[in-house]
Amino acid sequence: MQGLIRLLVRFRYASRLIGITVFFCLFASGAQGYAGYAVVSAHPLATQAGERILQQGGNAFDAAVAVGAALAVVEPYASGLGGGGFWLLHRASDQFEVMVDGRETAPGRAHAEMYLDQAGKPDHQAALQGALAAAIPGTPAALVHIAQKYGRLPLAASLAPAIRLARAGFAIDERLAGVIANQRTKLAAEPDSTRVFLPRGQVPSPGEWLRQPQLAATLTKLAQHGKAGFYRGSVAAELVRAVEQGGGIWTAEDLAAYRVVERQPVSFAFQGAHITTASLPSAGGLTLAQALNILERFPLGKLSAVERAHLVVEAMRRAYEDRAKYFGDSDFVEVDVQKFISKDYARKRAATIDMRKATPPVPQSTAPERAAELCGWPALAAEVLYRLSCLAAGTVQTERREGMNTTHYSILDGEGNRVAATLSINTFFGSGFMAGETGVMLNNEMDDFAIAPDVPNVYGLHGGRANMIAPGKRPLSSMSPTFVTHEQGILIAGTPGGSRIISMLLLSILDFVDRGQTNPQKLVAGVRYHHQYLPDEIVLEPDAFDPAWIRALGDKGHAVKTAARRWGNMQLIYFDRRSGKASVASDPRGSDYIRY
Repeated sequence: MQGLIRLLVRFRYASRLIGITVFFCLFASGAQGYAGYAVVSAHPLATQAGERILQQGGNAFDAAVAVGAALAVVEPYASGLGGGGFWLLHRASDQFEVMVDGRETAPGRAHAEMYLDQAGKPDHQAALQGALAAAIPGTPAALVHIAQKYGRLPLAASLAPAIRLARAGFAIDERLAGVIANQRTKLAAEPDSTRVFLPRGQVPSPGEWLRQPQLAATLTKLAQHGKAGFYRGSVAAELVRAVEQGGGIWTAEDLAAYRVVERQPVSFAFQGAHITTASLPSAGGLTLAQALNILERFPLGKLSAVERAHLVVEAMRRAYEDRAKYFGDSDFVEVDVQKFISKDYARKRAATIDMRKATPPVPQSTAPERAAELCGWPALAAEVLYRLSCLAAGTVQTERREGMNTTHYSILDGEGNRVAATLSINTFFGSGFMAGETGVMLNNEMDDFAIAPDVPNVYGLHGGRANMIAPGKRPLSSMSPTFVTHEQGILIAGTPGGSRIISMLLLSILDFVDRGQTNPQKLVAGVRYHHQYLPDEIVLEPDAFDPAWIRALGDKGHAVKTAARRWGNMQLIYFDRRSGKASVASDPRGSDYIRY
């Protein structure tokens, strides 16, 4: 019976042309029994790669390598060897938890003014497209690190499914074809990207076969030689050659110097649940901790729907404010982590919330003092750069894109080991720059730095001195792989979504812990709203909220805006402690995941 159920579920989801898949295996009974496994990702072929490794005797960490590498092949617009990510690991044998930081780093010749033109005006295009936009990738090093330190199988075994997919090819689904169509201009600007993704100069149709032999060769080098197969030798030489030819600033020394960092995750309690999530250079953990700690000060269950949303928004506003002002790569700047996750700090922040009305809006770039406050620069320097920024754009309220161009996967094995991993190359197809004969699409994560005072990045996020560019520094991120452990069960979760990743997880955690929702499909499908301090507005998913509810928030003084489309592509596993069963859910919004 279990085999039949498994077959039906696999057929149902694998047949969906939108390319989103879930796979689950029923667990044996028993409150703490882990007799099976669960894998969920944004693509059926990647999910099958992880499943295959587990069937071969690998653990969740081996499967994480397989899924991450396979996504680099079949979902090349969202992640890949040219990008980076965060892997949150839980080892069941000793309850050890760690975040593997494979975030990209700024090249050695990078500097704080590198995206200002000769007149001192911000050049957003240079930070988003082409070789100069690319930071040094971390994904290859992280895959090797996880396999060698935590895996059970040889690295080559875990990379084998991805190598096969790249060499033999796979059928393009509607989602990949749609993203290529939407990003055609970006891809057509680079000859190597055009060759792979726009054969004959045309957008491929769903069902056409995509082969990537050069990427297969690069993955093979990684399988054979480990980290050195990518960061040294012939692959590294070709990466540097291509980037230099494309106007970038990478050197062989930059690649050779890249290091994975193991970091202690952010860990805190909320209403009896234990939450483990990403640490700096991800802003996710500190922002989630502060927002939830603020909300814990209020009787959420006794509030009306409008009061609850008002309170959640005010908590988001304060947490994202601290993100903008103080957060950055903790290897370069001092961040008082204990302060931002403390209950006492949250109590003080909660005391500033007025339940009757919205916090007065923050003036946005109306004076040079704002730039000085954010970046800690002398007033005269702030004055000059502020005026130049205004001349460049007229206003810093650039169009904010929705940023779903990242990927997440979650894994639980039969021993109870678990992985939540969020990977990215930033915007769709990253910089659009494929590095020569390597077949590797490079990221544009340099845009995640603050490129000038009070100038937002592509997601509308503002940053200050803590997130300014420096050689070897890692840009601040919103990627937030998360575990939530509660008496009724465990969530393994994460999502793409740019700046909205944190608010999506916040709302799902509230539904799970505060409202007791344990249906994973309902957790990933819940309606979403977002506030990130600047711009000072609540953004709503379309056709998701009652007009009276929206008017009531407006009456409290909130600026409310409806987005053009829904956002997110959450991949979630729920393990039920009572039944000993695991189930998975993939975001129904995945079908929208083809454009900004």
